[in-house]
Amino acid sequence: MASQPVRIWYQSFVDEVEQQPYIARLATRLQHLSSPGTIVEVHGISPPDRYFHPLTEFRCADQTIRNALRASEQGFDAFVIGHFQEPGLTECRGTVDIPVVGLGEASLLYGCTLGRKIGLVTIDPVFTPWHEEQIVRHGLERRVAGVTAIQADLPRFMAAFEDPATQAQVREDFVRQVEPLVAVGADVLIPAGGLPMLLFAEQQPFLVHEAVVLEGIATVLKAAEMAVSLHRITGVAASRRGIFARAPAGAIQDFLTPRL
Repeated sequence: MASQPVRIWYQSFVDEVEQQPYIARLATRLQHLSSPGTIVEVHGISPPDRYFHPLTEFRCADQTIRNALRASEQGFDAFVIGHFQEPGLTECRGTVDIPVVGLGEASLLYGCTLGRKIGLVTIDPVFTPWHEEQIVRHGLERRVAGVTAIQADLPRFMAAFEDPATQAQVREDFVRQVEPLVAVGADVLIPAGGLPMLLFAEQQPFLVHEAVVLEGIATVLKAAEMAVSLHRITGVAASRRGIFARAPAGAIQDFLTPRL
């Protein structure tokens, strides 16, 4: 019997037009990595996550939740939040009945199987406290050696996808920032963002003083494919006891109602 196709909605936090080089490269990478029968659709957000601030993350979370509902209605089998900070993850899981997989959570949990201590390198210092809270939220304080940051805004990353010299500079910056993390025991290094993950995705294996730089794009895709398989076996996408309790229909309707 032929296997049932798998449709995955991959929610990126960049604009499909303004950051087209990234979107095209991401779609190609996901297509290359996906299992036979898996179809991955990459969707962006407009305006993109371009002003690094909690308010921007909150705005993007709103769009993400709405798109998770849309993905569920359109028959997708899983919804991926392809942004390491994964704003809206809890709300999406409590709102739809398909698996919701976060880039940050999937990377952190898989990182725990590759080594004992994880080091995170975020794309901007503003995200450092956000990731520190994220680590606590996922209960991984004892498994993370620390969080550091490179300085790379959207234009620099877009240039890096097109220009080998800029890509090499970003890589050198990343290696320089992770060396202190390796010195304090990190044996798994995670670029905390879809942009650097994709930039380094084909540099495998990527090692810094024998510490593994995790390939997060492959990780979240395979986590989503596994979640779909298990959902089909068990019928369970998330526990409805506790924080992922199913949102009442009225709560969803209130959320979707246009605000004056």
